[in-house]
Order: sequence, then C-alpha cells, then structure tokens
Amino acid sequence: MTNEQLADLTQPQRDRLAFVELRVRFIGEIRRQDLVTRFGIQSAAASRDLALYKELAPGNIDYDPKGKSYVLGPDFRPVFDFPPERLLSWLTQGFGDGEPMRLKAWVASESPSRLTHPDLDVLASVTRAIHQECPLGIEYHSISSGRTEREIVPFALIDNGLRWHVRAFDRKSKEFRDFVITRIKRPVVLKGQPVAPHEASDQDIQWTRIVELELVPHPNQPRPEIAEMDYGMTGGMVKMKLRAATAGYILRKWSVDCSVDHSLRGPEYRLWLKDHLALYGVKNAVLAPGYAPLDAARAGAECD
Repeated sequence: MTNEQLADLTQPQRDRLAFVELRVRFIGEIRRQDLVTRFGIQSAAASRDLALYKELAPGNIDYDPKGKSYVLGPDFRPVFDFPPERLLSWLTQGFGDGEPMRLKAWVASESPSRLTHPDLDVLASVTRAIHQECPLGIEYHSISSGRTEREIVPFALIDNGLRWHVRAFDRKSKEFRDFVITRIKRPVVLKGQPVAPHEASDQDIQWTRIVELELVPHPNQPRPEIAEMDYGMTGGMVKMKLRAATAGYILRKWSVDCSVDHSLRGPEYRLWLKDHLALYGVKNAVLAPGYAPLDAARAGAECD
C-alpha cells in the first residue's frame, strides 16, 4: 500500500483499515462483525473494507473458511506505523485503534519517555499466543542463564513501570514466571498445540492471590499532610489491592519503604508500608525497597 493509495481514502476508511491491521497483527484474526461492532457500520461495508485491505496489502491477510475469519498472512508487512505507547494502550486499555496520526494537543504537556520499547513483531507474537491460548516457542536471554530455548504458555502482559513483561507458565522450569519482552527473540506461535490444565492462569497462585497493602506517610519525612494530599489518602492512609505477582513492581516504582522499622532514608521514600506481614508469601516482594523476609526480620530482632 503506497502513501498515494492511502491519500485517496477517506479518514474513516483509513481508521477502519488500521483497525483491521491491528486486529490481525496482534490478535491473529478479524471477523466482519468486529468492524460492525467497533465502527457501527453495515455488514456490507465491513466486507468492502476487508476486501479493500486485502487488495491494497496483498499477503497481509488470508480468509480462513473454517473459522470464517481473516487471519494473519504469511507475507505480512505492516502498513501503519503505530507508536509503541499507543499500541500498548490499545492492547491493555482498548482505545486508540484508528490510524496513527499526530494531533494537536488540547493542553501543553510533557511525559517522560521510556528508555526502551518492545519489538512490535515480538510483541505481536506474544499477544497472538495470549489471545489464541496456545504455547509460544522463544529464544530467551536472561542474566543468570544466558541464551536458552523455551516453550512458555503466556496469558497476560505486565507493565512494571520500567519495561513490559509477559506472565507465563515456563515449561523449562515448570513454574509461572515473568519474562521481559525485550529479551525474547525468534518467537513462534505454536498454534493448535494443547495447553495442560496445570499451565492455565487460574493455577498461578501469585497471579490469583490478591494482597491488600496499607500505605501511610513515611514517619521520618516532614509534613505528612502533604503526602496525604499528594496520594489522596483517607484517614492518613491509602489502601491498594494488587495481584501478588505485581506487588513488588508497584512498591519499587513508588519507592515505598517496606522495612519493618521504616529505616530507609532519602527524599524519595515518602510512603511506608504499615503492615510488613501483608507481603508474606509474595515472591517478588524482594524487589520492594527495604523488604526482608519474615524469618530474616525475626532473626534481626533476636540479635538486637
């Protein structure tokens, strides 16, 4: 599809074609009804849009008569250049699926940029595997093990504030883990391969467990009333309900002092975790600033 061909289309048409590409690339399929539901058009118009995209971008989509849907073609090449931030917003929050365009902002603003973004082709393989509920073969690079070949069963994306992970069952270690998407290479969606019951997300204890954390102004910081204003506290406290699998990431992102005796110093520690025991059994609590496992905390108390 050339820029001239796109220029000949109306903006609503371009938005619908961009939606077709997003669905096929990152979900793996699109049906006529998806266009009807999303844009409020008639079925005949949706059929014309799909035929037009197929004509303008040969090889990008193929019709699957068995599933009565259009699926990713073997020679797929993206037509629309979606910024990673917008794409991830669409995947995780469900908006921004029209043609990517630079629009005039309503008010002046500035947001910090991430140092890194996931490769969109890798991300597309991950999200298709999630949507189609099938395993994913990957080459993974970790600090501890280096390069390894793995099969994982992914089911959710996690934004830890610094980078994107995929939560998945790892067939190599036989446990649920987080994989950094930027460390994944050569992903292959193993479509049609079965997923065992013990590999499903409802068997992931850290994912299904919800922990409630009570955060208060750090006792060693002046003017606690300012922290109450900044964090919208009620009664001098803010309560958060999080999946255990994400708790450590959130506490690190917000620089919450999780030491038993609020011993961390520095202007970044404006919050303190009131109940240290709330993190008992949370595996990634080791990421939380100042956190020490219960046994270690008891040992320290006994030594004192």
